[in-house]
Amino acid sequence: MSKIICFGEILLRLNPQNFKRFFQADSFEISFAGSEANVGVMLSTLGLDVSFFSSISNNEIGQSAINTLRKYGVGTNVILRDNHRVGVYYVEMGYSQRPSKVIYDRKNSGITQIEISDLDWNEIFDNTNWFHFSGITPALSENLESICEVACKEAKKRNITISFDLNYRSQLWDLKKAKNVINKLLNYVDICICNEEDLLKFFSEEKEGCSENFKEINHDGYIDLINRIFLNYDFRFVAVTLRESTSANENNWSGIISNGRTCSISRKYKISILDRIGSGDSFTAGIIYSLLKKYSMAKSVNFAVAASCLKHTIYQDFNVVSENEILSLMQGNDSGRIRR
Repeated sequence: MSKIICFGEILLRLNPQNFKRFFQADSFEISFAGSEANVGVMLSTLGLDVSFFSSISNNEIGQSAINTLRKYGVGTNVILRDNHRVGVYYVEMGYSQRPSKVIYDRKNSGITQIEISDLDWNEIFDNTNWFHFSGITPALSENLESICEVACKEAKKRNITISFDLNYRSQLWDLKKAKNVINKLLNYVDICICNEEDLLKFFSEEKEGCSENFKEINHDGYIDLINRIFLNYDFRFVAVTLRESTSANENNWSGIISNGRTCSISRKYKISILDRIGSGDSFTAGIIYSLLKKYSMAKSVNFAVAASCLKHTIYQDFNVVSENEILSLMQGNDSGRIRR
C-alpha cells in the first residue's frame, strides 16, 4: 500500500451556528481543519495509509488537533510539537446572495516557526510514495517557502510522486509574490490541481472560458488553457475543478483532468450547499486516490467530482464519505431518497 505524507497546518475552525453573522454570534462552534489535513482525512477514510507532517502546539488545543487526526486514522508520528500558538480561522456561513466569509488568525503559529535544521527527511519520508502540499503552506512564512522547496527536492531524490494544489489565498500573500514562489515549486510537481479561478490567475492573462463572476463556464476555453500549460511544465496530470456560482448555496460543479495529450471532463452536478469549505480538498483527495488506484482519466475525474459533490452536503471541513457512497453517486443514485 502506498504511504502518503500531507504537509501543512491544521487549524482551529470557529464558526457561528445556524448561518448567523459574526456580529450576531454569542458563541462559536469548534472543529479542526486545514487544506492538507482535509486531504489526509479523506484519503485515510478511504483506506489509504496517510501521515500528517506539521508542527503543532504542545498544549491541550494542539493535542486535540492531533487526537482529531488520529480519530480518522491519520498518522501523527512525524508531527513536531512546539510552544507556539495554534492557528485559527473563523467562518461565517453564507446563504443565497450573501457569500461565506473567512477570517484568518494564524500569524506566528507553530508551523511558521519550523526550521530546516529541525527536520529529518529520512524519517519524514520513510516508506513514502506520495507527497502532497498546497500553496497555502509556503504562503505562511518565508522559512516555509524554503522548506517546501527542500521537501520537494528530498521527495524527488526518493522518487516520491508530488501533488500540489495551488490554493491561492489573497489574505495570506499578494499574487505577484505567490507567482514567484509557486512557479519555482511547480518545477518539482507531478500532479497539479487547482480551481478555475487559480488556473486563470497563475496561467492566463485573460478570463477565458468563463463569464463574469463565474456564473457560466465554457469547458473548451479551459481545455485550451490546460493544454498550453504542459508546454512549460513537466506535469503528469493537471486537474481542475469548475464551479459555476448561482448563489452561495446553489452551484454547478464539474471538473477536468488532462495529461497534456488527452482530456476528460466529468459529469456536471447541480448542488445545494450545506458547507462548501473543503470541497476543493475533497476533489484533490479524489484525484490522488484515483491515480493510486490506477483508474482511467475519465473515472478519476468523475470519482473526484462525485466525492467533492458529496462534501458540499457535509458540515465542517472533513469529507467523511465511503468509496461505495462515491461510486453510488457516480452511477446516478442522486435522488437523495432515504436508504433503509
